[in-house]
Amino acid sequence: MTDVVTRFAPSPTGFLHIGGARTALFNWLYARHHGGRFRLRIEDTDRARSTEQAIDAILDGLTWLGLDWDDDVVYHDAIFDGLTWLGLDWDDDVVYQSQRVQRHVAIAQQLLAEGKAYHCYCTPDELAVMREERMAAGEKTRYDRRWRDPAPDMTIPADVPPVVRFKAPMDGATVLDDRIQGSVRFENDQFDDIVILRGDGTPTYTLAVVVDDHDMGVTHVIRGADHLTNAFQHRFIFEALGWDVPVFGHVPLIHGADGAKLSKRHGALGVAAYRDMGYLAEAMRNYLLRLGWSHGDDEMVSTAQAIEWFDLDTIGRSAARFDLDKLNNVNGHYLRQADDARLVDLVAEHRGQTLDDDVKARLQRGMPGLKNRAKTLVELADNASFYLSERPIEMTPKAAALLNRDAASILSRVAAHLADNGDWSTEALETAVRDFAEREGIKLGAIAQPLRAALTGATVSPPVFEVMAALGRAETLARIEDAAD
Repeated sequence: MTDVVTRFAPSPTGFLHIGGARTALFNWLYARHHGGRFRLRIEDTDRARSTEQAIDAILDGLTWLGLDWDDDVVYHDAIFDGLTWLGLDWDDDVVYQSQRVQRHVAIAQQLLAEGKAYHCYCTPDELAVMREERMAAGEKTRYDRRWRDPAPDMTIPADVPPVVRFKAPMDGATVLDDRIQGSVRFENDQFDDIVILRGDGTPTYTLAVVVDDHDMGVTHVIRGADHLTNAFQHRFIFEALGWDVPVFGHVPLIHGADGAKLSKRHGALGVAAYRDMGYLAEAMRNYLLRLGWSHGDDEMVSTAQAIEWFDLDTIGRSAARFDLDKLNNVNGHYLRQADDARLVDLVAEHRGQTLDDDVKARLQRGMPGLKNRAKTLVELADNASFYLSERPIEMTPKAAALLNRDAASILSRVAAHLADNGDWSTEALETAVRDFAEREGIKLGAIAQPLRAALTGATVSPPVFEVMAALGRAETLARIEDAAD
């Protein structure tokens, strides 16, 4: 196989959404699987709608995902935190389509000189009338090609800046062998002579994407199925220029769990929003991977495994369905697998706190019991709050209700019993408290519940003896004394 080069080419008119992130991931994985290169191109030729904020959001999302791209072409000084978070490494710098306009225009002029494109002088009003007439006749509303081979009596209007249209084939049919969709056939008379240069001399997407894909050495174009018909026009231009046509693979779109087109109510947010909601990059990669791609019955697929296994042949042709509950389950799995020290740092980041060494050590000791009960970092950070709280800790109303006079007396005696305990492990603490309960003739629950309230300020927490071990001797006894006063 020729060295594989893939690309992700978003338009910077908004955030990096779920569908775009999956497209980037598939391109990245395909390139990495074949030892090739993954390129990033910002298609910002629509200057009116393209914004620096949107560019930064795209780069931020890709960086968080960890999708790194290759090659230095045009450098953009932006935050690459998003792709990195997702774990998708890219190859060096970014291509900005708007900085290649002269190259696009030169190719349009070449096509004109070779008779493969032509000037069209139709006004917007004429095109509107044309559309209305064709609609009334039940025909496809395409341009009637009147300037493709103008009649001798047609006069070039002096006050109409012409567009440049590409001469699409008019006879026969074209078959596109798509790596995902299979063989797709269209009759050539269904295609329009598409505009490649606007009246102001600026190139359109259709021309620019072909020129840039060629110049970047792109061998495989992997993108959403909504671009499938565009692929025919792109192929015509590639062939007209005598350039190699890349392999096309059009990925089915993502729908909501109800089968409807994905929208904000289904969770169609920017990738950065999922980071803020507490999802891990590796969980997001795994979840996006499984939206349309499969490897047997494997659900949890590490990035290393994904690179090893990924190919286009196992991408389905049906729309994938976005399911937030499933994403939560996947994220919970990766939380349980995550390094405790890393989770401590992430919890501190989500809470906006700087933790001293003692508190970090306390939280890290308690992390195994916390991460097994959470599905997002936000939930984990909320559950970890009692480890980070300064004394006296805040009590929920239910917890405060448990700390009556009798409970305070019991807690004072428990603290005295534990003060001389040499072993502060979970097992030793449980043994010591059970011994105390037996000696005092008190049920263990009558001790454990007020003890939990005193230590965590809540009635629900990880096992209380794990909490005591994580807090450490001094903090545990101090919190008990606070509650007993």
